[in-house]
Amino acid sequence: MSHLGVIVNPAAGRDIRRLTGGATVVDNHAKRRVAECVLAGLTVVSDPPEVTLMPDKSGIAASVIENAPENVSADLLDMSPTGRAADTRRAAERFQAHADALIVLGGDGTTGDAALGCDDLPLLSVSTGTNNVVPSAIDGTVAGAAAALVATDAVDKESVTYCHQMVEARTESDDSVTGLAAVELSDRSFVGTRALLDPDELLGGIVSRANPSAIGLSGVAGAFGSLAPDEPDSIGLRLADVEMCDRTARAIVAPGIATEFGVAEFQRISDGSSMTVEVDDAVIGADGERELEVTNETVEFYPVPDGPRLISYEAVLDRAAENEVLAPNSFGNR
Repeated sequence: MSHLGVIVNPAAGRDIRRLTGGATVVDNHAKRRVAECVLAGLTVVSDPPEVTLMPDKSGIAASVIENAPENVSADLLDMSPTGRAADTRRAAERFQAHADALIVLGGDGTTGDAALGCDDLPLLSVSTGTNNVVPSAIDGTVAGAAAALVATDAVDKESVTYCHQMVEARTESDDSVTGLAAVELSDRSFVGTRALLDPDELLGGIVSRANPSAIGLSGVAGAFGSLAPDEPDSIGLRLADVEMCDRTARAIVAPGIATEFGVAEFQRISDGSSMTVEVDDAVIGADGERELEVTNETVEFYPVPDGPRLISYEAVLDRAAENEVLAPNSFGNR
């Protein structure tokens, strides 16, 4: 029997950027409805995979199970939630051991946490967070359908998934921060409110992907061209006052906030090389959230090539159509 893991992050899409930036808050009711749509989407296959959901303190997963379609078997993962990011990592580790695919509802931070917990488990990330460079903004039903086709081997996993590079910062003291889309350096002496909001505080960092449509540092890098997440290189950036730089970039730093940045340095970083920055007082963050305070440190930024295996839902559905998986009684199969 095929098996699908589902992780819903109740805290995703509810940080201060959603309030001060004027963007929409993704509340728990909306997350529950997306997760219910995921389970409905599983029914596109005749024998839907069994589903296990990560439990949460808000009761989202339990409610989704109560409203599961009749032909979908759903249950809670046997673990006690703490309400912290470690829940996602622990759940992903468990799913890695016995699931055939994983769906994550959240933003870049949630997806990154899941990526740190699992290895080669095919993962489909659905956007319900604030920074959404990696997650797909798709209907939950579509996500469920794509995941069902992958989990049941109705399509070839290798042809519809890709390895997403990650990035990391490490200090001389051997502390490290790992991000999926970006690791940022901000001009702060303490973490405080974790969400990175003020563009004037952003000093630079490293990104695994770049596009002008992206939010945060990936959008700044994207002003100079796109970088696909499965490319071997990363991009390192040093930012400064606009008046002090020959190059500038306009980008979206957070939902509802677009501004101009001065770009003092822009470099492609290949596997085996790095970018080094000397800092006095700063904070290192991952995917738009501050993580680590650093003082009088040398910080090294570098790519991490062995990232998660992400599902391309477009590729899944295209392959299913090519093979008439969803139309078993079509003229071509008679």
